Amino acid sequence: MPKILISEKIDPICPQLFREAGFQLDHQPGLTPEELGAVIGEYEGLVVRSSTKVTADLIAKAAKLKVVGRAGAGVDTIDVPAATAAKILVMNTPGQNAAGVAELVIGLMLALVRHVVIGCTTLKGGLWEKNRLSGTEIGGKTLGLIGFGAVGRKVAALARGFGMTVLAHDPLLNDSQITAGGAKPASIADILAGADFVSLHLPKTKETANLINAETLAKMKKGAILINCARGGLVDEAALAAALKSGHLAGAAFDVFAAEPPAADNPLLALDNFIATPHLGASTAESQVNVAVAVARQMIAYFQSGALEGAVNSVS
Repeated sequence: MPKILISEKIDPICPQLFREAGFQLDHQPGLTPEELGAVIGEYEGLVVRSSTKVTADLIAKAAKLKVVGRAGAGVDTIDVPAATAAKILVMNTPGQNAAGVAELVIGLMLALVRHVVIGCTTLKGGLWEKNRLSGTEIGGKTLGLIGFGAVGRKVAALARGFGMTVLAHDPLLNDSQITAGGAKPASIADILAGADFVSLHLPKTKETANLINAETLAKMKKGAILINCARGGLVDEAALAAALKSGHLAGAAFDVFAAEPPAADNPLLALDNFIATPHLGASTAESQVNVAVAVARQMIAYFQSGALEGAVNSVS
């Protein structure tokens, strides 16, 4: 049977499923790039999360490798063109952590408008700043979603429960598909100009890198709030800091950064109207089980029957 390496921490259900299917399985989280490169030639399958970098150099050492399975949605840590050239299939598990990420988006929105972070910090510091920290409600406001995949659709459903109007743009979907997902189709320009909250739900690609920059920030509605729980690098962080300092935007919240962890001198971290979490979107017990089960089942099905569920490239 194929030999599989899991190179990161993952829910125990993942190695269990491989072993139950008769696969040889090594679970070695914490390998350095050099250590991984020294052993990768032994394996037909590799399971990764977000820390392992599957580079062209690593792929060149992977003589037997047939599948890289990403327990999660983003594949920006995998050199997909190099894998394709080497006839290595890359799979991901989109949608398995959608509920966890979507709930964090809503939580960050509420934390911003109700000043939860600064209120907690000042209260623990001995202050009672009830009058200074009067907030606003999200009900009746407009939420613009740039990207409308599994997470975006889940955010839309939750937002509608709060009485929000939801606009959405996704270049891969037509208007009827967006409407069926519970949002009103809109252009990016319309979202920037009209939304009280803008939430990003895009992969990071050459086309989307720094999509939100000084120019696009200037087009956002004055007093709007920006949320990014998708991928670091979608936002020009220096430009966003300037927009927050000037008061053009009322606030912003991130779960992801261009560099993780962010540098101590990142200008966003010094601002009271910016809050952040350390890439916690998928860090729920439920999401961890979901992605672990999905990646194992997809890879097992590929090796047993050639099934291509979750494939992001073609190697035929």
